[in-house]
Amino acid sequence: MNNSLSTTFAMEGFLTNKKKVMFAFTLIITLGFLATSFFSYSVSKNLLQKQITQKDLPLTSDNIYSEIQRDLLRPIFISSLMANDTFLRDWVLSGESDTNQISRYLKEIKEEYNTFSSFFISEKTRNYYHPQGILKQVKEEEPRDVWYFRIRQMENAYETNVDVDLANKDTLTIFINYKVFDYTDNFIGVVGVGLAINHVKDLIQSYQQRYHRRIYLVNPQGEITVKSPGSNFPEKSVFEIPDSEVILKEILTNQDLSSRHQYQLNRSMVYLHSRYIPEFNWYLFVEETEGEAIATIKNTFLFNIGICLTIAVLVLFLTNWLVSGYQRRLELMATTDKLTGVYNRQAFDMFFHQHLKEQNRRYLPFTLLSIDIDHFKLVNDTHGHPVGDLVLQGVAEKIQAIIRREDIFCRWGGEEFLLLLKKCNLEQGCRVADSICQAVREHRSYQGKKSIGVTVSIGVTLHERGEEEKALFDRVDKALYLAKEKGRDRYETATSS
Repeated sequence: MNNSLSTTFAMEGFLTNKKKVMFAFTLIITLGFLATSFFSYSVSKNLLQKQITQKDLPLTSDNIYSEIQRDLLRPIFISSLMANDTFLRDWVLSGESDTNQISRYLKEIKEEYNTFSSFFISEKTRNYYHPQGILKQVKEEEPRDVWYFRIRQMENAYETNVDVDLANKDTLTIFINYKVFDYTDNFIGVVGVGLAINHVKDLIQSYQQRYHRRIYLVNPQGEITVKSPGSNFPEKSVFEIPDSEVILKEILTNQDLSSRHQYQLNRSMVYLHSRYIPEFNWYLFVEETEGEAIATIKNTFLFNIGICLTIAVLVLFLTNWLVSGYQRRLELMATTDKLTGVYNRQAFDMFFHQHLKEQNRRYLPFTLLSIDIDHFKLVNDTHGHPVGDLVLQGVAEKIQAIIRREDIFCRWGGEEFLLLLKKCNLEQGCRVADSICQAVREHRSYQGKKSIGVTVSIGVTLHERGEEEKALFDRVDKALYLAKEKGRDRYETATSS
């Protein structure tokens, strides 16, 4: 019993020391990361302020414009490829007999180039084809079809048009409508793709987050047509921005491919870079202020804090996982019988005393079984200790297959096992003991082709309310001895009376 108590105290001491070590480790890592992040933020802030006040910052970058042109002009190139696709022209000239072919073609275009929509309208049949089939027939008297008949008359090969998409629940969409001609330059229809306005807004937002600048698109009338969903300014027109009328009028009237300006806004200098996009007849505006530049450093600081905390949590998690794994191995070694895999004597003592404490709060009957393998010494002497080990393992497995998960089963020593059946009266305990006797009796261990069978004797007793541990164990031993005296391969009971 002293060994089991020492094991329990050692485990409790290990858990207490573990908590202290983990707390100290957490504190050191967190303080170290915070100190490093604060120092980096202070140095970066000072350098940035010095650079803003003493130098002209390169506030605009050609990379932003090349990426925006690449993303926004890409649908034009896609529509151009579709308009010159031999499959599309051959399919129209062959009589548009199989609509599944054009639907598959449009679906592949949509999926391959990740467009919001794709379509083709035939001049001959006026059918509006899309990836799901024929959407409708366009008609001159239908207001929503005016755009098609306008394209028929225009001189340019294509146009961009912002309109609702009938095939996608009237979602506001940027359409690139491209005229299609046959091999002798006869007009045979209109093909194109659509780019959802929300997708364009997402692109703008991704640029804004990547370059930490305010980005938006403006039409020739000065209206802000597209801005990122998270924009922090409410203006609908660039002319609503204070102190910027002269510069903005100059930009919108000259249609220069690119220009740079700066102006004062709310006592902060704003650096503006604009570029005209003739394909869409829009202006691209990119702005940055001194305050936004400082905010960028703050965001970087917060991001670094997040990364540091993530690394700290990961390190702590891995450390705790390793320590816990080491702890579990120690607990397994301290509480498990190596040969049979069941609880050992120290573990049984710990669980037994815990159960006795629970009984003091709320009494529920439990039964104790002492199980001993009959003539086990003869097995060892006749067949050798390896066979004896196999017999022990087989008996333990048979008992484990009968009992419940909440029951406490241990190897008490040698060929003897103890079994505590929770919430179990004497009659129920006897039924379990009888099942164990029968299962062990029918079980066989094998040495080569030789079959070896054993039996068990079992003592059964019921714990009385308030009973001391010694009295209970003495009584179950008495029942076990009685079972052996009456011939073994049986169970016997003993009561306090």
